[in-house]
This record gives sequence, C-alpha cells and structure tokens, in this order.
Amino acid sequence: MQISKKDIRTLTKEQLREFFEKNNDKAFRGNQVYEWLWNKNAHSFEAMTSLSKETRAMLQANFVINHIKVDVMQRSEDGTIKNAVRLHDNLVVESVLIPTKTRTTACVSSQVGCSLDCNFCATARLKRMRNLEPGEIYDQVAAIDNESRLYFNRPLSNIVFMGMGEPLMNYPNVMKSIEMITSTDGLGMSPKRITVSTSGVSKMIKKMADDNVKFKLAVSLHTAIEETRNKIMPFTKNFPLTELREALEYWYKKTKSAVTYEYVVWKDINDDKKSIEALVKFCKYVPCKVNLIEYNPIDDGYFQQATG
Repeated sequence: MQISKKDIRTLTKEQLREFFEKNNDKAFRGNQVYEWLWNKNAHSFEAMTSLSKETRAMLQANFVINHIKVDVMQRSEDGTIKNAVRLHDNLVVESVLIPTKTRTTACVSSQVGCSLDCNFCATARLKRMRNLEPGEIYDQVAAIDNESRLYFNRPLSNIVFMGMGEPLMNYPNVMKSIEMITSTDGLGMSPKRITVSTSGVSKMIKKMADDNVKFKLAVSLHTAIEETRNKIMPFTKNFPLTELREALEYWYKKTKSAVTYEYVVWKDINDDKKSIEALVKFCKYVPCKVNLIEYNPIDDGYFQQATG
C-alpha cells in the first residue's frame, strides 16, 4: 500500500528542526527549508539550491509541496487579472488582481465552493468541496504579488478575503495564512493592508476580536431588513441582525477598528426608501463605511442590477 506523503508546509519551523535532528543532520537545516518554503515560495525541493543533493533527496522521499498552479490567467482592458487556480487534487478556485493607479489588491479564496447559501452568489451554486490549506491561500497571494510586479512594476499592496468561500468557516487556516503573509519569514505585509470579509458569522466575529487580530473587517450586509436578508441569504436565519449588531459592537469595543459594509444594490430588493433608512440606522451602531456595489447579473432571474 502506498503511503501518502505529508505536505511539508504543515510543519512549523521547530518541527522542521526536529525532523533534521532525528535524521542525524543539523537543526539549522530546518530554518533553511522554512525560508525556502515561505520567504522564497519554492515550488519544489529541487529549487532549494542551498541544500545538498542528498538533503533534497531526503526531503523528496518524505514530503510533498502541495503548491498551486495558475491554470488560466485572463486580463481585462482595465488591467484586472483573473486567475483560475488549480490545486494539487485538481480542484479549482479563483483569485483576482485588482489594479488602480496607486495600488494593486489581491482578492483570494478560502474554500473550494462555499459553506453558505447566498442566493445571488455564483459560488454558492457550488457545493463546498473542502477548505483551503494555509499554504494554498498563501500561494494565491504570492502569485498575485508576482503578477503585480510583472505587469504593474510594483509589489502587491492590499489583500481582501472576498473570493470563493466564507473565510470564517475556515478560521484556523485563514488565520495561519495571514500569520505567514504578515510574518518576516513570509511576505512581510502589514496586517492593516488585509481585509477579511464575512457574510456575518457573529460568533466568529467575536472570536476574531478576542484573538486581537490586526487586520480589517468587512461584512457582506446587503440589507438591514431581517426578512429581506433571510430571503436572499437563507443561512442568516441562524445569525439574525440583532446578533450581528452585538458582535460588531463587541468587535469595535475590543479592536477600535471601523467596519466596512458591502452592499450590492439590486432592483426592487434593497434599493427603496425603506431599505436605505434601515441601512442608515444600522450604520449608526458602530463606526463604519459602506461600499455600494453595482451588481453583475449571473442570469435573467430574481437578482437584477438597480437602475437610476
């Protein structure tokens, strides 16, 4: 029976040091490998040229690097780059580079498919296949950083967790990926340039606050009317607006970080006076800003772009 090899990026630096000691080598080899894996984003053991051939062969015999591969890259006229990212098990997720005159932003995925059931979202039509590993999330960022340097002659400046999946339903792996993205052992980006977007998983918003995270929070609100929210985002019946409000008040009390509300505007759903008044009222609970988003229809159904 063939034994599957472990992805080496699941090991901590200390575990790598212990591995080399157990194999009658020097512990500092673990530091070298760790640097190759994260800071230099090595795709293979052969690429680790500062290690001897014997050491690379030993790593090859014991581990794999489950690195992503950008299968298809599409560039739009406005400079936006969409990546179809193939994972080691042949599943595919998406990542996007969004450029402006002063910055480039990476929009990354956290799950294959999604845990939730938002009726307006194309990803929700895909069953959640699995959570992404920390290295797979990290790889998306590293790939977009390379694209930013290649096509825009500047490093990546911002990251948003707004791709496929609900980040807070993959909490440990998302947090680990952010740890590596912000570490000097990794990409060394400031956490203040990272935004995690959630559809409103109240208990996990509180957990983030308790964990004293330094990144920013965005909430896919879309309506502040409970009945409408339950209709377009059925899972929110388990996370009512009263609980979301309480969680956001807790978040701000602990972090002093303002919240961004994402609000996609749909015709005859959330664009009337009642909806606007409810949104204004909800915005008064904690310091915030609202990002009004023009809808890009995915069919001729219920959700259509607002006019006027």
